[in-house]
Amino acid sequence: MKNRLYRIVPALLCCIALLGAYSCSTTKRLGKDDVRYTGVKKINITVPDSGKVPDFIKTDVNSTVEVDANQTTKVLGLPLPIPVGLWVYNNWNPDSKGIKGWAYKKLVKQPVLISDVRPQLRVKMIENKLDNQGYFRNSATYELDINKKNPKKAKIIYNVTTGPAYLIDSIEYLPDTCHLYHKIDSIALKSTYLRKGQRYSLDSLAAERTKVANSLRNTGYYFFRPEYMEYLADSTITRERIALRLTIARNVPAFALRRYKTGNVTVRLNRNEGGGTPDTFQTKRATVIQMMPSRLRKELIPECVTFREGRTFSVRDMNRTQTYLSRLGIFNYINIEPYPDTTSTAPVLNVDIDCTFDLPLEAGIEANVSSKSNSYLGPGLTLSLTNRNLFGGGEQLRVGLTGTYEWQTGRNSSSLFNSYELGINSALSIPRLLAPKFFPVSRRELNWTRFTLNADLLNRPHYFNMAQFSASMNYDWQLRRYYSYTFTPLKITFNKLMRTTATFDSIMAANRAVALSFRDQFIPQMAWSMVYDRAIDPDNLINVQTSIQEAGNVCWAIWRAFGEKGEKKLFGMPFSQFVKGTAQIVYSRRLTGDHWLVSRGYVGIAHAYGNASEVPYSEQFYVGGANSIRAFTVRSIGPGSYHAPDESVNSNFDQTGTFKFEFNVEYRFPIYGPLHGALFLDSGNVWLLKNDPERPGGQLRGSTFFKDLAVGTGAGLRFDIGMLVVRADLGVGIHAPYDTGKKGYYNMTSFKNSLAFHLAIGYPF
Repeated sequence: MKNRLYRIVPALLCCIALLGAYSCSTTKRLGKDDVRYTGVKKINITVPDSGKVPDFIKTDVNSTVEVDANQTTKVLGLPLPIPVGLWVYNNWNPDSKGIKGWAYKKLVKQPVLISDVRPQLRVKMIENKLDNQGYFRNSATYELDINKKNPKKAKIIYNVTTGPAYLIDSIEYLPDTCHLYHKIDSIALKSTYLRKGQRYSLDSLAAERTKVANSLRNTGYYFFRPEYMEYLADSTITRERIALRLTIARNVPAFALRRYKTGNVTVRLNRNEGGGTPDTFQTKRATVIQMMPSRLRKELIPECVTFREGRTFSVRDMNRTQTYLSRLGIFNYINIEPYPDTTSTAPVLNVDIDCTFDLPLEAGIEANVSSKSNSYLGPGLTLSLTNRNLFGGGEQLRVGLTGTYEWQTGRNSSSLFNSYELGINSALSIPRLLAPKFFPVSRRELNWTRFTLNADLLNRPHYFNMAQFSASMNYDWQLRRYYSYTFTPLKITFNKLMRTTATFDSIMAANRAVALSFRDQFIPQMAWSMVYDRAIDPDNLINVQTSIQEAGNVCWAIWRAFGEKGEKKLFGMPFSQFVKGTAQIVYSRRLTGDHWLVSRGYVGIAHAYGNASEVPYSEQFYVGGANSIRAFTVRSIGPGSYHAPDESVNSNFDQTGTFKFEFNVEYRFPIYGPLHGALFLDSGNVWLLKNDPERPGGQLRGSTFFKDLAVGTGAGLRFDIGMLVVRADLGVGIHAPYDTGKKGYYNMTSFKNSLAFHLAIGYPF
C-alpha cells in the first residue's frame, strides 16, 4: 500500500505542476473581440456625507453583480487551486473519444465573457434597486480592469453613488365610509412601518400590503388580494420627502369587496380504492358524506372542523381544519374549497372538504451495522407494521420486531456469536388525551394517549440470558409553541435472568454492585420529559430535551404507610427505587449555503436509594457506537478510567455507569446532490457515583474528569434523500481514558486499532 502511494503522489504533483504551467492558456480559443470575465475586482459605494453604507445596500448590490467566473473546478465539493475546466476547454479536443472524451465532458468549463455578464444592464439593475429602496438620486457605473499580462482577461469595478434617502412625510388613509375602508385604516394605523420619518421602500410597502390583505381574509374578505390596494407617492411637495396616499385599485371585482359569512359545510370521505356507497349523516358542524365500506368514528370529523355556519368566514379556519385533519394520519389527500352560495341574497361561502382515506396498513424496515478493526461486527434490524386507523378514530397500533447481533471474527475468535438481542414491541396510540378535564392541553395541537407493551431477550452466550417485560401508559401533548411534553403516570418493568453461566456467577460473586444491578426485580416508574425544538431563524436551530423519572417511590410510600419494614417486595420480588435525570442540547448553526456546524451536549445522572442499592442494569448509562463516541464501539469504555482485562474482552456488560457526559461537534457539508460529508469530534464517558472496588477508577472525580474523557474524531458520508438518510462514519480514536501502555494524551496502541466504522440510518443527533 505504501509503495503504491509513493508512486501515485509524485504523479499527482506532476499533473498539478503541468496544469499550472498551462494555466495561462485559458483564453486560447476566445474570439477576436472576446474578453474573459475573471470576477469583480471592487465595488465602490458612496453615500452622502461619507456616511456608513447600510448593510441592505451592500447585500442588494453584491447580489446584483455576483456572477460565477468559472475560475475553479470542484472535486467532492472542494475547489481546486487552478482553473482545470477552462484549461481543458482551451487545450483539449472536444471530439476526443474514450476516456479522454469522457473526462472532457466531466471537466470542461466554458469561459464566462464580459459580454455574458452584461455589466451595463447590471448597473441599471442597481439603480432600479436603489430607487425601490428610496434612494432616487442615485447613479451607478462600471469600468473594466484589463489584466496587464493577458489583455483577454478583465475584472469589473462597479462605482455606486446612492444619493440621499427619501423619507415618508405624510400618509393619507382611506375615507371612513364603509366597513372595508375602516378595517384597512385600522390595520395600517397599527403598522410599525407606515410612520412619518420611515425610509421609503417598495419592499416594505408591499409587505404591509400583504399583511393588510391577510388580515382582511381572516375577517370575511376572502377574495381580497394585496394588489387590490395601492399606494400613491408624491415627491414634489417637500424636498427628499414622500407623501403617501392609500387607495383601492380601479376595476376591483365587486365580489372581492364583500364580507362573507360561512354557509353550509360538507365533508366528503372517499375510499382509497375509490367507489363505494354514500352514507350521509348530519353533525353540528358539517354534513358528512362517507363512502362505505370504510371505518370512521362519527364524532371525529366535527372535532376537526373549525368552521361555524353563520360566522364570519376566515382563512384561519381553513388552515386549522386542514391541519387538524392532516395530523390524524388517516388521509392521503385533503382539499378545502370555499365557493359563493348563489342561492343566498347575502354574501355567503359554502365549504366543500374532500378527504381520501390512506391505506390503513404501513410496513417499515430499519437497519444499521457497526464494525471495528478489532474484529467486532454487529448488524441490527427492525421490522414494523402499523395500522393507522384501528377503531376509525385515527388510533394507531404499531407492532415491531427488533434484532441485533454481535460476533467476533478473526484469529482470536472464540465463538461465532458473542451476543444477540431480540424484542417485540407494541404501541396503541389514541389521538386524544384520556385524562381528567383539568389536564392542561392546547386545542391547536394534537394530543396523544399511548399504551405500550414490550418484551426483550438479551443473550450473552458466555454469561447469561436476560428477559425484560414492560408496559406503560403515556400522555403526549403540546401546551405552547415549540414545547412538547410527555408524562408517564405508570410504567412497570420486570427484569429476569433466565440463564447464567459459571463464569458469570463467579464475576457476580466477585462484584456485588454489578450483581445487584442484574438481580430479578420489578421497576414501577413515573416519568416526565420535555422537548423544546425551535428554528430561531433560518440559520440557527436549537433542540433541548430533558427528562426526569423516578422508580419505586409510590410503592415504597404505600408499603411504609402499612408498616412494612426492611426490603419491600412487589408480587414476591423486590422492586427498584431510584431517580434518574437527563438533559441534551443540540445547536445547529448555518455557516453558508448548506454548510452546518452542529454541536451536542448530553448529561445524565441516576441514583439508587431506599429499597435498592444499585440502579438496574437496563437504566444505567453507556457510551460508544454510531450515535455516541464514534471512535469506540458500544460499552467499550468506562466507567471512568476502568478497563476490563484483555482476557475478559467479552464482559463489557460492566462498562456502564450512573453518570454520563458527552460532547459532540460535527461539520456537515454538501458534496454532490444528495451526497453529503461530515467531519466530527466526539468526547465523553460514563462514571459511577458510588465507589466500586471491583471497577477501580470508575468513580466520578473532579480532579480526573477531563483525563477520563474519551476523545475521537473522524469523517463520514451521508446519503440524504429527505425521507431517508443512510450514514457511514469512520471514527479515529485520539485518547482512551484507560491505561493503554502508551504515554501522552494520544495513547492509542496503533492507528489501525483506533479505527471504528459505523453504518447507520439517520443523523447521529
